[in-house]
Amino acid sequence: MAIVAGMDSSGAGTTVVVCDGESGQVLRQGYAPHPVEGGGEGTPSEVDPQVWLLSLGEAAKDGLLEGVRAIGVSGQQHGMLALDGAGVPVRLALLWNDKRAQIQAADLTEELGGPGGWAEAVGAVPQAAYPVAKLRWMAQHEPQAAQRTAEVVQPHDWLVWQLLGRPQRRTTDRGDASGTGYWSAATGQYRTDIVQRALGHQVGLPEVLGPAEPAGQTPEGLLISAGTGDNMAAALGLGVGPGDAVVSLGAGGTIFAVHHEALNDPSGTITSFADATGRHLPMVHTRNAVRALRGTADLLGTDLAGLSDLAVKSTPGSHGLVLLPYLEGERTPDLPHTAGTLAGLRRESMKPEHLARAAFEGMLCGLADALDVLRMRGVEVRRIFLLGPAGELPAVQQMAPSLLAARIVIPQPAEYAALGAARQAAWSLGAVTGTGSAEQPPQWQGTALGVIDPGGDDVAIGQAVRQQYTAVRDQTHPGAFSY
Repeated sequence: MAIVAGMDSSGAGTTVVVCDGESGQVLRQGYAPHPVEGGGEGTPSEVDPQVWLLSLGEAAKDGLLEGVRAIGVSGQQHGMLALDGAGVPVRLALLWNDKRAQIQAADLTEELGGPGGWAEAVGAVPQAAYPVAKLRWMAQHEPQAAQRTAEVVQPHDWLVWQLLGRPQRRTTDRGDASGTGYWSAATGQYRTDIVQRALGHQVGLPEVLGPAEPAGQTPEGLLISAGTGDNMAAALGLGVGPGDAVVSLGAGGTIFAVHHEALNDPSGTITSFADATGRHLPMVHTRNAVRALRGTADLLGTDLAGLSDLAVKSTPGSHGLVLLPYLEGERTPDLPHTAGTLAGLRRESMKPEHLARAAFEGMLCGLADALDVLRMRGVEVRRIFLLGPAGELPAVQQMAPSLLAARIVIPQPAEYAALGAARQAAWSLGAVTGTGSAEQPPQWQGTALGVIDPGGDDVAIGQAVRQQYTAVRDQTHPGAFSY
């Protein structure tokens, strides 16, 4: 039995899972936190990358990696490490949630012809989180550090390089490279002219490896796979494939699906990421998901579980109440400065259970709008993996199949990014040793808490609820949803 390990370095800490390379069964796992300076929405977030190594060592202590033959690494996307010619960081690593580069992202967007120009160039419009915007910020605010920068890598790239003993060659993978703002998933090439535009000079960039291609071996002989970004690793850990989408229910919503080609979206609504298998992960975001539920729960003096209990006492359509959940503006559709809307107030609809249901229907209809953006571009969605604790609420499970128009899978809680890194390690090991396919990752069996299919009546009911929602949306924001 080949034993493999997956390591996920997140903003909070490092998780290590050790798995049977054939079945994916988790044999043992460890976790250790690491300190992060700053952090949070709208505040700087930067850290000495050495803390990642310290927490990795702590998470893997007491012989956790005994017998392991291959290791995969998942890292938080959009982090940036600027290195000098000797591979030493010229400053602390800038993490994904550092928002200081918002102005620089907007400037870069304008300089390349707007969202359409960036969609054509690299499949993604610059955001403050992206390394390309961070490079421009550093050039403007820390010119000495910018001038010393000879190479630029992301967190998973740096960790792989450290595990390999700091060789001269640095590597990355398609998934993480597609989140930089200067590598195109459509062409498979870096846009070094964009790096020049952002930083003011050229730098070394890591070699982009294929899905099963190993990065190398440690001095002790452990195989290290290419690694990937955390979203791509989670997709690999979940086992999603063509026809599958993932809807992550946080304060906002993240929706991505597996597709056979990169999508060029001139509006910039779709971000064209690559995945860790050679396919693509077109991604759409909403600013409002669970925050709409929490806001309604606060208004009604309850919590999410209580809100769910209220909602199931109402009926589809919430007695005519419609909640447009744009509490923080919205990204899909693009309404950054709008506010939420409550429509359809009548004496008979002014009851807590109807408002509660309107909140769930509004959240799910907003997510369905985002899914429609992908579907209208030819992305097939037959099955949806619903992530996040809110996916376990009875109201969500009751309404989601009909409103999202697909089979709903509620995955078993697990460390999916670390599992995806381990699965990649098993894939790479099999490809190198000839014991597995170089074309497809090993088939690991996942366990779902529940699988819910929409019935015939449910589909018709869902369509009616969405029509009611769409009528209010289009009357309130005419032309906003014209993708």
